[in-house]
Amino acid sequence: MKKVLLIVLAVVVTAGLVAFMVYKQQSGYTKVLTAKLVRQNLSTIVSGTGQIKPKTYVNVGATSFGRITHLYVKEGDHVKKGQIIATVENVQPEANVDAQKATIAAAKTDIASYIAAEKTGEANVEHAKADLEQKKLDWTRAQGLYQAGIMAKQDYDAKKAAYDTDVASVDQAVAGLNQAKAQTDSARGHLQTQVATLRFNEDALSKTVSTAPFDGIVTNLPVREGETVVVGIQNAEGSTLMTLADMSVITAEVKVDETDIVNVQIGQPADITVDAIPGKVFKGHVTLVGDQALLRSTGVATSQSTTGTEEAKDFKVVVTLDTGTDELRPGLSTTAKITTAHKASVLSLPIQALTMYAPPAADNKDGKVEAASTSNPAVQPKQGVFVVEKDAHGRQRAKFVPVTTGITGATDIEVLTGLTEGQEVVTGPYKTLRVLKDGALLKRDTEKPVTPASGTT
Repeated sequence: MKKVLLIVLAVVVTAGLVAFMVYKQQSGYTKVLTAKLVRQNLSTIVSGTGQIKPKTYVNVGATSFGRITHLYVKEGDHVKKGQIIATVENVQPEANVDAQKATIAAAKTDIASYIAAEKTGEANVEHAKADLEQKKLDWTRAQGLYQAGIMAKQDYDAKKAAYDTDVASVDQAVAGLNQAKAQTDSARGHLQTQVATLRFNEDALSKTVSTAPFDGIVTNLPVREGETVVVGIQNAEGSTLMTLADMSVITAEVKVDETDIVNVQIGQPADITVDAIPGKVFKGHVTLVGDQALLRSTGVATSQSTTGTEEAKDFKVVVTLDTGTDELRPGLSTTAKITTAHKASVLSLPIQALTMYAPPAADNKDGKVEAASTSNPAVQPKQGVFVVEKDAHGRQRAKFVPVTTGITGATDIEVLTGLTEGQEVVTGPYKTLRVLKDGALLKRDTEKPVTPASGTT
């Protein structure tokens, strides 16, 4: 029994010594998470939220006063250019058109009678000229006979009077013909006036029928059949029948934070997601970058705001979808992720590995440690990472290396100078990285992080 106790005691002492040696060996080590530098494609993404809007939309207003007799569409319907979408009562305009057409018909009849009168006048002129020719011959013969003393003075005077009468008859017939032509021309002028009036009345009649100005979708229908609509005059707004949107060109109008807008440019590609269509991404590109800052709380431009309160601001950005689709509707909430920069196969490291570190301050003449200050740039914090390196004894130590960085991705950042591919850097934990010192002994933390149980906070 005594022997067994001695063996047990020896085992306990040995285990204690082993534990003590392990503890001593691990004391002074800092557990860290690490990652190696690799080359990968990096993209800088700027996000903005907003809503889907058509590039072209129009409010179809009333063009005629009256009661709506028919609405041929409902909200959400697709319409084609020229399709009848609504009608307003047209009794009076239609009656005006019919009356004007009757007036034009009567005017054409009058013109026909005047043309007939022209023909009669032309015949009268020809008849008068023929009589004049005959009387002229008789007058010429009478002159010869009278001079020869064969014709009596009475007969000679009769022939001359007959000739003079036919000269006047020709002039009268020509005047009658000219009068008939003038009446015809006047009637034609009146006819043109009547035709112009008919066009006016037909235009008024056509305005009682509203047609779609382009292919689109009805996005708003604020009126109902039986309601009376009015035409806008001067500063008085008229009735709006409906709003049509041309969905062949769709845009996402989003707001981008003022800190990101400097990187957004026209032509940059973007991925558009819509809350109502989860799992689908629409491709587009930036077509407009606003130059007016908008107050986030009200959406009013800062140039129009009368308050001097400082608050967060956004800028409007319009992203046009590359292809049209029937799935989208105006007003749907959307998010646009704009790629403002992209580089292929660049050296990168996890963003969380970056830290600000000030090198240890040297003792001054008085033997006091000099703290970081503006008067001593050497001890100012610098941006960099802690690289994992082996010392002369093969132990892992942290070495601070200043780095310069480039574009930033979702989780990684481009390394421009200071590091090479394959180097291992400390990435966390965050609390450890904040207090890590240059030259500290390191131990990789291989334990998996604890996943919180369901329902825990």
